[in-house]
Amino acid sequence: MLCVSAAALSLGTAVPTLAQEPVTLNIWTVDKTGQPTPDLAREFDESEPNIDVVYREVNFADLMSEAMRAYSVGRAPDVFAVDNPDTAMLAANGALLDLTDMIEQSDVINVDEYFEGPMASATWDGRIYGVPKATNTIALYYNKDMFEEAGIEEPPKTWDELIEDARILNDPENDVYGVAFSAKASEEGTFQFLPFVQMAGGSYDNINSEGGVEALTFFKTLLDEGLASPDTVSRTQWASTATFNAGNAAMAISGPWEINRMADEAEFDWGVTLLPTPAEGSPRSSAMGDYNWVIFSSTKHPEEAFKALEFFAEQDKDLFERFGQIPARNDIEIPPTGNEAKDEALHVFLEQMQYSQPRGPHPQWPKISKAIQTALQSALAGSQTPQQALDQAQAQIDKITGK
Repeated sequence: MLCVSAAALSLGTAVPTLAQEPVTLNIWTVDKTGQPTPDLAREFDESEPNIDVVYREVNFADLMSEAMRAYSVGRAPDVFAVDNPDTAMLAANGALLDLTDMIEQSDVINVDEYFEGPMASATWDGRIYGVPKATNTIALYYNKDMFEEAGIEEPPKTWDELIEDARILNDPENDVYGVAFSAKASEEGTFQFLPFVQMAGGSYDNINSEGGVEALTFFKTLLDEGLASPDTVSRTQWASTATFNAGNAAMAISGPWEINRMADEAEFDWGVTLLPTPAEGSPRSSAMGDYNWVIFSSTKHPEEAFKALEFFAEQDKDLFERFGQIPARNDIEIPPTGNEAKDEALHVFLEQMQYSQPRGPHPQWPKISKAIQTALQSALAGSQTPQQALDQAQAQIDKITGK
């Protein structure tokens, strides 16, 4: 009887197991519909029955202020995509989870498979605090039809050649400028200007060097001679490239995020070439953009949050095909798109990536960048000479960095 009763109990009246309560992960990025995170967050949510993902899109201008405000009151997201130069600031202030050990034990994320620049931007004080989300850089778009019509056989290789070509191609009567770029008083302005400083031998903490002055003088020449639109000092990279895309500029300094728009909308033959250097044989440089995936140190679910980072990293192989973004990986070969112009442009940007350098890293990068932006605006507006503007910026940067 006891055996039968025990069997009956085991078969018919077993104590039910309690279902595991789903973990909620909050993920914040600037990505809109059509960009990676909304889709990838949904797919991660669907693949993990015990994880519920809540996604929030944040405007770029509010990204850091919103995140730090939330962190200060204990409501920070678990997973966050931070603009790569701001990673050091968050890490130095203890806001980020140290991922070094988790990455070392991961079968998915391998540091050696990432480009050196993006991984450097995710590292502070010898520890890893982020995983590169994607990467981008800048190069020179040019209107092949305009070049051919003007008898210019190839795009410029040096700064002097760019100025010379811009003078030839500039056509104010038909609302065509020689070149379009952004010198806006924001991180976009620093992003576009700093590579020229680096190519001339300067750096963010040696901004008033001879190379820094040479770079700013180059930018100022383009504005002073009317080879670039007067609103260059106030418009975004997106708006600047729109000028080129509409046929109102012969060249544009911009990034691979524009490839799809160019292929879809431009009504002329276009190409991309490496950023011109100060002189033939000068060192190359370029900006390094995009974001790092980070986990706030306040998260209650570090394992689940890191699982999300691993899932996102596994999708890098399809990042360009699905979303037109370049993975920050050296082990991924992007297959041809079948569009000759797009494939040629992508090839140039991948080559340009080899010369990209991170902004900083430094925990006070926003203040350093602000000093550079102010110098850029002052010189281009004519209120200071390039040397005066950069001397003032250098004094501020020295105070910030403790020199």
